[in-house]
Amino acid sequence: MLNVTVNNNSLLRNDVKKLGNILGEILVHHGGVPLLEKVEAIREKTKNLRENYNEELYQNLKDEISSLKPPVRQQVIRAFSIYFHLVNIAEQNHRIRRQRQYQLQDEGTVQPVSIESAVVSLKENEFSEDAIQHVLNDLSLELIITAHPTEATKRTVLETQKRISTLLQQFDNPMVTKKQRKDLDESLFNEVTALWQTDELRERKPTVLDEVKNGLYYFDQTLFEVLPGIHQELENQLQSYYPEHDWNVPNFLSFGSWIGGDRDGNPNVNPEVTWETLILQRKLVLKKYKAAITDLMRRFSQSTTRVSVSADFIHSVDEDEKLYLEQGEVWPIEAEIYRRKFAVILKRLRNVGQSEHGYHAAEELLADLRSILASAEKHQPANNKLKSIRKLVRQVELFGFHLATLDIRNHSGEHEAAVTEILKAVNITENYAALAEAEKVEILEKILNEPRPLLLSQEDYSKETQAIINVFQMIKKAHSEFGSRSIEVYLISMTQSASDLLEVLVLAKEAGIYRLHADGTVESHLHVAPLLETVDDLIAGPRIMKKLFEMDVYRNHIRERGNHQEIMLGYSDGSKDGGTLTANWELFKAQKEIHNMAKNFEIRLKFFHGRGGSLGRGGGPLNRSILSQPAETLGDGVKITEQGEVLSSRYLLEDIAYRNLEQAASALLEASANASKNLLQGYVREKAWEDAMEAISRQSLLKYQSLVFKDPDFLTYFKEATPLRELGALNIGSRPMSRKGSERFEDLRAIPWVFAWTQSRQMIPAWYAAGTGLHSFATLGEENLQLLQNMYAKWPFFQSTINNLQMALLKADLQTAREYIHLVEDKTIANRIFQDISDEYNRTKEVLLQITGNQELLDHSPNIKESVKRRNPYVDPLNFLQVNLIQNMRSTDEESEELLTEVLLTISGVAAGLVNTG
Repeated sequence: MLNVTVNNNSLLRNDVKKLGNILGEILVHHGGVPLLEKVEAIREKTKNLRENYNEELYQNLKDEISSLKPPVRQQVIRAFSIYFHLVNIAEQNHRIRRQRQYQLQDEGTVQPVSIESAVVSLKENEFSEDAIQHVLNDLSLELIITAHPTEATKRTVLETQKRISTLLQQFDNPMVTKKQRKDLDESLFNEVTALWQTDELRERKPTVLDEVKNGLYYFDQTLFEVLPGIHQELENQLQSYYPEHDWNVPNFLSFGSWIGGDRDGNPNVNPEVTWETLILQRKLVLKKYKAAITDLMRRFSQSTTRVSVSADFIHSVDEDEKLYLEQGEVWPIEAEIYRRKFAVILKRLRNVGQSEHGYHAAEELLADLRSILASAEKHQPANNKLKSIRKLVRQVELFGFHLATLDIRNHSGEHEAAVTEILKAVNITENYAALAEAEKVEILEKILNEPRPLLLSQEDYSKETQAIINVFQMIKKAHSEFGSRSIEVYLISMTQSASDLLEVLVLAKEAGIYRLHADGTVESHLHVAPLLETVDDLIAGPRIMKKLFEMDVYRNHIRERGNHQEIMLGYSDGSKDGGTLTANWELFKAQKEIHNMAKNFEIRLKFFHGRGGSLGRGGGPLNRSILSQPAETLGDGVKITEQGEVLSSRYLLEDIAYRNLEQAASALLEASANASKNLLQGYVREKAWEDAMEAISRQSLLKYQSLVFKDPDFLTYFKEATPLRELGALNIGSRPMSRKGSERFEDLRAIPWVFAWTQSRQMIPAWYAAGTGLHSFATLGEENLQLLQNMYAKWPFFQSTINNLQMALLKADLQTAREYIHLVEDKTIANRIFQDISDEYNRTKEVLLQITGNQELLDHSPNIKESVKRRNPYVDPLNFLQVNLIQNMRSTDEESEELLTEVLLTISGVAAGLVNTG
């Protein structure tokens, strides 16, 4: 069934064929031979259309799809949807296979974009041990998982997919016997059958705590093990290529979370939910530690009758047993000193948060583990380290008792409203919100320089203001209960002025998180970070931060935070506001300008990149995202969101998670090291390149805004020519689709904006208007085209931009997208705007091929190109069905549960086929 070659590798083809055949058998079992024949007939026609377009065949296909009736129609939809899930599994399994093939090759073979390849590059470029250690000390990559509603696949389905993947991997084992292979075949058939028999749509929207548990799943299944593995691999490779140096790799790679802390536009996130999130995180990490300690107890059976252990260590264990263990809890064999110590550690872990006998902080657990490590390694040869306990030490260093640092985010308007009410209540100013920016700053500065508190009793304020105050009080309490690393950053959405940050600092002061003592000393226990989202905000960013850095009161806060400032950059709203090319250029410029300005103040920055999973929201491979930043900023540290379906595609399987993080770590290490020596391509950019980008961006912005903001019919086209209205019923996230429940374009979130365009195959957030900008510059003269070709060859930022545009055009499909204009009531509007989109598509494709010198899009990435091109024909039937069903739904006032379910199944299927939602 659906026997399609995903790429040229025979093993991958075999996997796809095997899974397709199983699905074919299941279709026959559940719908009979006619169902399979119907699916095959549609598949064959879509494939033929792609190979040799024919108007008669096209109409014939549409007629066949239109003639489908329940229940066959839903079965056909599900057949194509589940096929894509199976192809995704096969491709991930093949990626794991290729990785292992590299590892099985001769010692001289180094896998590209691996940690070993990065270390080899450092060696070839003659980096000294000290120079590398200096780079390592500054290296920082923090990945933040979010609950942004783009994961269309249920967790139950993800778990089934994971089991299918595990089974596929076992088929590659040459030692599998005939009987075992038969058992594997049966198990694989049963799992694919379970996938078919599982309801893939959620019956209700997930709660915030549902989303928290979904996020914790990745920590439990992969990240807890993979993160220390990445650090250990770097240590191993450095030791291998620089054996004379005793390497100490710091904890440069970590994960944080927004889930349960992101309040912006989500009324379901409150202090109680955030607190429960922190409890769930601690519960999981303690469970992982207890399992690890139990395992170490089995291994560390050394006896003082066989090894010499210091009297001090033995005495400390004696004292611990008296203090923490009841009679009967002490390890029964006195000579097994490490097992006795582990018994104490286990008891104290069980009591964390429960009694005084539990650990109060992760540092206490670390001290105990390090004491065992120091003692036990004295019995080992110097070059033979105890990696099992070292791994646990690394895990405790990385995860503490909080598991993942939880960022808190809220909208600047919420803080302003609360401060306005608070200041009015104490007669400082009648209407703070109405004041000019200079007046606001003057008042806030004065408050921050005053040790006395402002707040009256809680009941004196509105519910909204009380809610804001409660958030900061909860943060203070969390620091006490879970440690200061539990919540480190407070992010301010829609930051437009310096006062937006000072307001948060004032609210932190009132909760005791920021304190000015009577003697003038300052305490500050929370980073305050702006989120620069729109094009205008990005342009204003350097001015905003300079204003703050010039203020003594803010510098005092920064000094207490280690002269460190975090700044978040929003890719989604900037792209929605100005188009992808302009947004990316403004993001690049803002980073460069803020970095250079902060350097003058001797302040270190960390840029937080709010990238989505899709190309229209700054998505793309993690390692390429890192390399596309201004090279000079890499030493500041990199922080990136990991959103939606990216979580399952990157972190569901341990081998895939490892490879993804290895690529990112490799890219960051090599780029940071080269940037430290000015060796990185693009570190010193030619002025002509930046001038070219400025001109290109200017024309692109005009083109984008002429359609999105100046065409009076554009919103009508968008809402009718995409499944935007239907997305809200998909139940993929706890957050509303728009801010304040508004119908205004400005309040529509970037995720449904991108999701809707992706479903309709137009994908304009990922490419529209870029062609006009590039084409207008390239056609000014032959030397301009040569300049763009040179930029593509030598500038990582421009190369990444062009390659993402190629990917977007390849995934878009205007022949299929044309079907969606039938959903627009006014055909004049539909034809006019679609013609504009088509013209821009062709213009963009033409100029991209000129710049890259390719014959076809993505010639430089044959595997990706083939995967996309092979998938596209099989997404078509789902798009045709989607249009047909939406037409039926919108043409009647009566609500049909069956029709809605089928529409949602097509949405889920298209998302799986394109490996993208929003």
